Amino acid sequence: MYLITVLGNLLIILAVTSDPLLHTPMYFCLSNLSLADIGFTSTTVPKILVDIHTHSRAISYVGCLTQMSIFLIFCCMDVLLLSVMAYDRFVAICHPLNYPLIMNRLLCVSLHPLSFVASTLEGQLHVWMVLQMTDFKQLEIPSFFCDPSQVLDLSCEHTFTSNLFKYIIGTIYHFLPVLGILFSYFKIISSVLTVSSSSGKYKAFSTRGSHLSVVGLFFGTAFGVYFESAVSHSPKGSAVFSAMYTVVTPLLNLFIYSQRNRDLKSALRRLYKPGADTSR
Repeated sequence: MYLITVLGNLLIILAVTSDPLLHTPMYFCLSNLSLADIGFTSTTVPKILVDIHTHSRAISYVGCLTQMSIFLIFCCMDVLLLSVMAYDRFVAICHPLNYPLIMNRLLCVSLHPLSFVASTLEGQLHVWMVLQMTDFKQLEIPSFFCDPSQVLDLSCEHTFTSNLFKYIIGTIYHFLPVLGILFSYFKIISSVLTVSSSSGKYKAFSTRGSHLSVVGLFFGTAFGVYFESAVSHSPKGSAVFSAMYTVVTPLLNLFIYSQRNRDLKSALRRLYKPGADTSR
């Protein structure tokens, strides 16, 4: 499963970079999302495989902080890139004449380094919060990796502070992007419903279905982890949701985009057969 996720996302990156027809803002975001998914799943799965092979579940203090920081960087990048892709579709459908002006090359190139900087800041904030805990060492984390929501729950002295921190960071880095995505799709749906042709409506909805499916899958499982941790404190329930959004979701993203996106499917065929027809 892990190899399929990594190789499949690498194939998407190769298809987008090698095909001039896919040199657009949307596919530029998609290639970066594939790169983030590779880093996202590679932060946890190789360590799990090593632990299974060595029959060890221990992780060092520094190793846990490093894994948590890198995990948060790629997780936050996924969130921000999905938001950028939703905004791209909003501009393409609601402001088609101004699309080249708004989604220009400079903006597209700038958004991705900014996403990385913002993601790194979130990761370092979590690490800083964990470093304030004096009772962190030699404790059992009820998860198969150093899940930030579980690590912050280990604090007995700073329960209110850690919960407040999680809610503030969650609002800035997750809730606000979700609101942006919902607003974008509200405007998209409102605009599409004004189209008189039923075939035009179907085409518009079908081309946005892959992104909407990935958004629902990613945020649904991610929010499941945090709500499970905050409400029921069930280690088993949190572990199931964690496995879904760290291992299964990047794999499903791969199949959703490769199977439901006609342009990407054509690019993959041309990559496999260079002499194939490039018509859409």
